[in-house]
Amino acid sequence: MASPVLLLLFVVPLLLSSVVHSFYLPGVAPRDFQTGDPLHVKVNKLSSTKTQLPYHYYFLNYCKPPKIINSAENLGEVLRGDRIENSVYFFKMRMELFCQVACRVTLDAESAGSFKEKIDDQYRVNMILDNLPVAVLSQSQLYEHGFPVGFKSREDKYFINNHLSFKVKYHVDPVTDSARIVGFEVNPISINHEYKNWDENNTRLTTCNSQIQDNAVTEQIAIGEEIVFTYDVSFESSEIKWASRWDTYLLMNDSQIHWFSIINSLIIVLFLSGMVAMIMMRTLYKDITSYNQLDTQDEALEETGWKLVHGDVFRPPPNSSLLCVYAGTGIQVLGMTLVAMIFALLGFLSPANRGGLMTAMVLLWVFMGLFAGYSSARLYKMFKGTQWKRVTLKTAFTFPAILFTIYFVLNALIWGEKSSGAVPFGTMFALVFLWFGISVPLVFIGSFVGFRKPAIEDPVKTKKIPRQIPLQTWYTKPIFCILIGGILPFGAVFIELFFMLTSIWLNQFYYMFGFIFLVFIILIITCVEITIVLCYFQLCNEDYNWWWRSYLTAGSSALYLFLYSVFYFFTKLEITKLVSGILYLGYMLIGSYTFFVLTGSTGFYGCLWFVRKIYSSVKID
Repeated sequence: MASPVLLLLFVVPLLLSSVVHSFYLPGVAPRDFQTGDPLHVKVNKLSSTKTQLPYHYYFLNYCKPPKIINSAENLGEVLRGDRIENSVYFFKMRMELFCQVACRVTLDAESAGSFKEKIDDQYRVNMILDNLPVAVLSQSQLYEHGFPVGFKSREDKYFINNHLSFKVKYHVDPVTDSARIVGFEVNPISINHEYKNWDENNTRLTTCNSQIQDNAVTEQIAIGEEIVFTYDVSFESSEIKWASRWDTYLLMNDSQIHWFSIINSLIIVLFLSGMVAMIMMRTLYKDITSYNQLDTQDEALEETGWKLVHGDVFRPPPNSSLLCVYAGTGIQVLGMTLVAMIFALLGFLSPANRGGLMTAMVLLWVFMGLFAGYSSARLYKMFKGTQWKRVTLKTAFTFPAILFTIYFVLNALIWGEKSSGAVPFGTMFALVFLWFGISVPLVFIGSFVGFRKPAIEDPVKTKKIPRQIPLQTWYTKPIFCILIGGILPFGAVFIELFFMLTSIWLNQFYYMFGFIFLVFIILIITCVEITIVLCYFQLCNEDYNWWWRSYLTAGSSALYLFLYSVFYFFTKLEITKLVSGILYLGYMLIGSYTFFVLTGSTGFYGCLWFVRKIYSSVKID
């Protein structure tokens, strides 16, 4: 047994390494540039890890082109708050520029206050060239996304980064001599520019010289202050090929810790799964063998354990229609998550395709409504239900309505802050159309097909009179068992959860889909196993109310997820604004609720299979 396990521990990291670090699709077709071809820098949002409220670039009094043009955006970009627009920064391929004047701006009280506020909140400016985001090279040789709006001195004076030194890295094709852009870096500087005469077409700045970075005098933000925005452009040949140009952006400075944490989690869950499976198989085999050897009526009357409740174990639970709704919704979430992860694992949802992951998940959620309706109707018919249309309506509206209500309230708060993260009315209408126009009809179609199929027959007959449940000890009562059951599934994912939260809330790229897919599979197995084990102990204690408890046992891991997100908020984030804190907790509440439905349904269906399996394996007199 030792050698296969050791082999697995060596092979899995190697496979994941190739998936995580090498295999992704850049997302757009490569563009070849000849010397002198025009290059236009586009501007994206202003982002801050301190407020989590994005703003469009021209919210601040930056240089504006004669006409601001919004680039085409997909649904995911709008939901993320991305606003891609043109800018005044323009240069030509492989033709360097030095101290090029962009414009001059005189700050009034409002614009000066906006700049100071954004500097206090640590906002960073995001730009794009050839679909590559601009980055600042840190001292650890890792990319920091975007550059700071400015900085604040110890004397509480504010300074703006008004000079940008761009560096464009390119890879040359030796045959055609054409070049492809493989890197876009910037070094932001604050310079108090001076000039003798201002000429809109050709202003000569006296502060521009070869030692501009060493001798620069910082540009202070003040009312009535005139700020001159300038930029440099340099080009550097690189050995990095176009297909690998995102690798630098996706590097993680704590990848070693990441690897050891994942492997540690994998080892624990693998051995735990083996132990659980061995115990369950040996125990159940012994039980079933002893039950099937009962020959006389006197021995049959001495039944003990889980066989004793065979006449009640398939009795429909209270609020059975609601259980059908949540079980069907869980299948919808499971299908959406699984397919999205497979697409991401194959490289179709790379970071180069901005908003691609969000768009894919919304569309997959809509189309998976077919499976939600089907599974809820099948379960409802097994409970001998007749009002399938009412259950179908609940399946189509319960979960989305709760999510949409929370999201609408959060969006209203974002509107109040005048942030570009607020979803426009047109996009909100599109989401409602996807829900009512596509998802709801698909739920009805799936439910219609599922309800027309023959009902799933129970392995044993249910008695008319319910059996009285014996008094349970404190450690077998529902609340304790449910809370205990959620610890193991959460323990399987909390390490990866840390990296995901860091990626989402600290403005970093997350492309470890090889890791997360493995953790997702571990999560599914763990939810099923822990639910089966606790259900087995529950039935052995002659408590046949397992339906809802099996759902809540695995689903309780969502409670630990939300509590961990609160812990992460106070220990890792620097959010101080009330609105930003509400947004964080609101979005994590949505995520935790979705996680509850996913894990709860997984545990429930695993437990349903287990109960049907064991009661169909014994002779019932």
